[in-house]
Order: sequence, then C-alpha cells, then structure tokens
Amino acid sequence: MDSSTFAQRLLLWRKANPRPLPWKDHPDAYTIWLSEIILQQTRVEQGLPYFERFRAKYPTVEALANAPEDEVMKLWEGLGYYSRARNLHGTAKMVASELGGQFPETYEGLLQLKGVGAYTAAAIASFAYDLPHAVLDGNVFRVLARYLGIDLPTDSTEGKKLFARRAGELMDAAQPAAYNQAIMDFGATWCTPRNPKCSACPMSPNCQAFQQKRVEQLPLKSKKIEKRDRFFHYLVLRAGGETLIRKRTDSDIWQQLYEFPMVEGEALTDDPKSLTQTLLWQELIGDNDWSLRQIAGPFRQVLTHQKIVAVFFEIDLEMKQLPNTPPFIAVEQKNLNNFAFPKVIDCYLKDKSLYLRLV
Repeated sequence: MDSSTFAQRLLLWRKANPRPLPWKDHPDAYTIWLSEIILQQTRVEQGLPYFERFRAKYPTVEALANAPEDEVMKLWEGLGYYSRARNLHGTAKMVASELGGQFPETYEGLLQLKGVGAYTAAAIASFAYDLPHAVLDGNVFRVLARYLGIDLPTDSTEGKKLFARRAGELMDAAQPAAYNQAIMDFGATWCTPRNPKCSACPMSPNCQAFQQKRVEQLPLKSKKIEKRDRFFHYLVLRAGGETLIRKRTDSDIWQQLYEFPMVEGEALTDDPKSLTQTLLWQELIGDNDWSLRQIAGPFRQVLTHQKIVAVFFEIDLEMKQLPNTPPFIAVEQKNLNNFAFPKVIDCYLKDKSLYLRLV
C-alpha cells in the first residue's frame, strides 16, 4: 500500500468512526493549545473534564493570563505533571502581553512557546492553521511502528528521526488537520496498546506487525525508567483551629503546590519521637507541649522517576496560635480546599476517617 492509499483508508476509517471531542468544534489556536497542553502525558478521558473547566473559566488567553497563579494551580490539581500548568500560565501571559493575544501562525513560531515541543507545535499548526506538519505522539508512534514494522526504539535518536520522516511521507499534505486527527484517533481507539482491533482493521492486509504476528511486540522502547523511593513525614500541626502549610518553591517535584511541614527520611518511620530532633521540629514545635492524635497512612504516589511514600502525623499543640514563620503560613482548616496540593496530600485530606475536616 502506498502512502496515498494509507492516508485515504485512514480518512475513510475516520469518517466511519467519528470521535467527537469539544476542542474539535473550536479549531482556534487558543483552544487547540489548551487541549494539547492538558493532554500531554494524559488520557483523553482524564483530561476532558479539566479542559472543560479551564475553557469555561478562561474563555480567552487574556483571561488565563490574568488569573492568579494559585487559582490556575488549584484548577489543575490532580492532573499531575504540574510543570505543564506553570508553562500554560506563563505562555498565556507571554501571548497576551507580547503577542497581542495572537498565537504564532507558523510551526517555527509555535516552537518558541514555553512547553510547546515538536508534537504540540505540529498539532496546533495543523489543527488551527491547516499547515502540513505531521504529528508524532504515542498513538502515532504505535500505528507507524506496527504498520511499517519498524524495529527501532521510539525513544532512540535514530528511531525518532526515522519515525518523523515516515510520518511526513505518509501524511496527506492536502488535508493535514483531518489526517493528523485520524491517525491519532485510530491509535487511541483502534490500534491500541492492548487488544487492538486487528481482525476488523482496514490496514491489516498491509500491516507488517499483523502479517508477522508481532503486534504485541511493537513499538519498541530502549529506556527503562528507574524509580527511586522517597519517604515523606508530614507534620499536620493544629492549634486554635489552624494548621501550617507552605508553598514548594525549590527546584524539586511539585513546584508551586502547597504541603504541610515535611521531614524527608531515608526510610519510613511511625515514631514521632524520631522526628523531634530535626531542625524543622525544633523550629516549629520546640519545647511546646504536644500530643499525637493519630498517624495516617502510608499514602503513595508514583511519579515518572520517583515513588513517594508519605505518612501524616496529626499533632495537637498546646499553644494559642501556630508559629507563623516564613515560609510557613497558618491557615484555617476550612480554607485548606482553596490551595492546590499534590495528589498524595489530596488523598490524605479526602480520607473520611481522618480528623482534619475541610469544614
């Protein structure tokens, strides 16, 4: 099957298998950009409600640019990969203030936006401006690897170059937006990682992986990500109806999110006395009387390169008010839901068995 026949069959498949999504109804650059940033490393099913909330709250790039950072981070809460939210907000400010609210209309110009890589630039260029740039996301890699029988790892330098070249060759340059959407939808709903619909697939007669019975083996990846374990001990301090939190601003995970005072250890402990000699404990509690209400957890969160295991020490302090020492701030318990927390803390706060109530 030549490239034109591949594209034609793909477009016919799309016509027979429509996949309605809200951003397809608004092919303007802002909407496409918003949807693509949200869907980076995120399944459509998970990202869709976030897109709808962002679109409703910030209907224009100017509205997003003018939003407070904490508000944006809170709206993003639970979606993960928070650098995307920071880039989203920063790019909105740049487009609104430096570009007059207009997104670049070229692939090269789009690449200059923070958080926009080759795939996202190609998606915006084709969907918003109908420019002939082929997209390459995980779904497309999988379709091409199987259909063409490509044995090179998708994450290798040589593999990326080959996939980019073949993606450009197969694309229908006369209908780039329709073609890109078709191949992405095809990979997401038909040529799936597991249990692909090969028996009914219009590509199977010419699909190398199907003919060679290698569908489950492709695509290949060369890099295996090693995850390291980290152990967080959170001090949920309470006095006078308030508790302490701080914003994470250092160059680590969860930048711009909030957390309780935390001691990181080499291993997990359930003995609060082992934490009493730490600098953090001495700074915030010192010689004040305290009582342990309970220990909650462990709660776990798996990140790309790390596994977080966290326990929460719920501590009542014998003092009228908490020490309001920067970077910590004392907030009323009922106001905790105004702040954006990492998933592991959000799981703790939502545990109905805990005493810390958001009321």
